[in-house]
Amino acid sequence: MFGCQQNLIRVNSDTQAILEYLCSEATKLSNCGTYYARQIFFKTGKIPNRAQLHKVLGTENRNLHYQAFYSDTAQQILTGVAESFKSFIGLLKAFKNGTITDRPKPPKYRQGGMALVTFTGRSVKLKDGMLRFPLGSKVKAWFGLDAFFLPMPSNLDFKAIREYRILPRNGCFYLEFVYKTTEIQAIVDPAKCLMIDHGVDNWLTCVSNAGTSFIVDGKHLKSLNQGYNKQVAFLMEGKSNGFWSKRLANLTERRNRQMRDAVNKAARKVINHCLKNGIGTIIFGWNKGQKNSANMGSKTNQKFVQIPTGRLKDRIAQLGERYGLKFVETEESYSSKASFVDHDLLPTFGEKPEGWLPSGKRIKRGLYRTAQGWLINADCNGCGNIGRKVAVILGLDLSGIGRGTLSAPLRQKIWS
Repeated sequence: MFGCQQNLIRVNSDTQAILEYLCSEATKLSNCGTYYARQIFFKTGKIPNRAQLHKVLGTENRNLHYQAFYSDTAQQILTGVAESFKSFIGLLKAFKNGTITDRPKPPKYRQGGMALVTFTGRSVKLKDGMLRFPLGSKVKAWFGLDAFFLPMPSNLDFKAIREYRILPRNGCFYLEFVYKTTEIQAIVDPAKCLMIDHGVDNWLTCVSNAGTSFIVDGKHLKSLNQGYNKQVAFLMEGKSNGFWSKRLANLTERRNRQMRDAVNKAARKVINHCLKNGIGTIIFGWNKGQKNSANMGSKTNQKFVQIPTGRLKDRIAQLGERYGLKFVETEESYSSKASFVDHDLLPTFGEKPEGWLPSGKRIKRGLYRTAQGWLINADCNGCGNIGRKVAVILGLDLSGIGRGTLSAPLRQKIWS
């Protein structure tokens, strides 16, 4: 298993110039590899692999952009090109088999800018608390530089790091450390499950058959996203579609950091709850493609589509895997309409029986009334139904979900 830590690089102007140069050369080398791969594909219908790209651009033609990098680093850039064409071929086969409907296009060229630069663990050395990153032979000949240095974070083990990635984004540079981690086998019971229903104001509503329930509040996150869009709209007023500025880049970068932090903190709250209560199974309700072509009005689209719930789902799955928790994803059609308490039939989207009606009803926002007249939290009711979707398959007992669990979930703020 591998983890990734992202650190913002704060360096002097000299090192800043080196990073800008490397990331610019990465774009040019990537385009050279893309050009060769496209020509081979158009003429033969086949694609080159990493070794062929390395041979053509490095060994045979001595490409100048290739020689700007240490050999391992240049190979990593060309590996990315080879993998993108390999994915294209896979999608093309899926299109011909009818698995996907849209015909894929070959990878295109990067339109300038800067690209990711990757250093392997064996090429970077540690000296006096500083990481030494080697440069290519041409850089040494042109500028008299053979390496540059960046600080080593104190919370990581140098020997465990497998890869270093320099990521340019919105005028900033980040150093990503990919390191090897070990699985932590927690003491949990697979028969205990946590069911998750996602939304906007209630970003995550969680109900377990262990008698617990809570809500990860999404109002603050929605407010931050709304504020970002207002500032962007103000700065873009009267400008062309391609307009961009340093202020817009700073705003966007700040917003992206907030979203990333929210995803990590919300996922950690879910995992900590599972570990504390011995819950070994997580069931996440998710309809694939639900954000594609969403047409819920401009305001609702902004709240629903731009909030990174998909990234949060994947982060919960990653953390759960590290602690030995089972993650199950299931469709959630009609889970909000049907009554969990009254055991209503739960049809799949497109397969609803004629005349099907739920026994309960959502009487107002956030409140659901069952056939017995109970008033419960509408999102908690949806969580229970998400669990029912897979309870028989997984052999789960949902009898531990009581009226109190459904009626009074504890609200937790992301930044608290």
